[in-house]
Amino acid sequence: MSKKTNTWIITGIAAVAIIGGGGYYFTNSYLGNNVEIEQVIPASTAASTTSADSSTGTTVDQQKVGAEQLNGDWNISQGSKVYFSVTTSRETVNFVNEQVNGKWTINVNDPAQSEAEGKIEMNGIDSGNGQRDEHVKDADFFDMAQYPQATFKATSFEGIPVEWTEGEPIDLKMKGNLTVKGIEKEVTFDAKAVYDNNELLLSGTTMVTFEDFGMENPHSVVLSTENDIEVRLELKLAK
Repeated sequence: MSKKTNTWIITGIAAVAIIGGGGYYFTNSYLGNNVEIEQVIPASTAASTTSADSSTGTTVDQQKVGAEQLNGDWNISQGSKVYFSVTTSRETVNFVNEQVNGKWTINVNDPAQSEAEGKIEMNGIDSGNGQRDEHVKDADFFDMAQYPQATFKATSFEGIPVEWTEGEPIDLKMKGNLTVKGIEKEVTFDAKAVYDNNELLLSGTTMVTFEDFGMENPHSVVLSTENDIEVRLELKLAK
């Protein structure tokens, strides 16, 4: 092999290494996760219906919460967030949206009369990477220009008890229709709700796919992406 040919081979290998390394650096910067999920229900929330009285060392019943306090309209308030997460071959990437509003009408005496609806402004999507955010808002994905909002409307609830215990989470299921890009998809949120200090805290998740809403999986030659998208509600509600 001539010295000239050998030089070209070495130069080619170096170029591939530089381009490949640069491509990896770009992908790493573009796809890296910058958003941590903040749960509205504290991990330390008691799961027991009793608590200790520090002054006497005895246990006392936690306050019971009934229809008078629970029934009625609860409006999504400040501090509420909706997340969606996609998992790549490298990590899970979270997006957050704080531009969320809506309400939950509770009727513990007749859960069939309970209602919930909410919407987010798609312009509020934030992953901590402006270039990526603009990409997911364009026509290839959420098409924000044509569909500026995503909505959810509940159709039924399971697990709403007549009486709650203050500070203690209840498990419930919230079935309804999620509409994104004008496409309606029936989903079920597995959720927990807590009544605490005249406020309702709701945390729930469901899974959808890119195909559910007419989007293509954004895999690349560098990273693959799972088809599932986790949608997470972290809501604070007040009367």
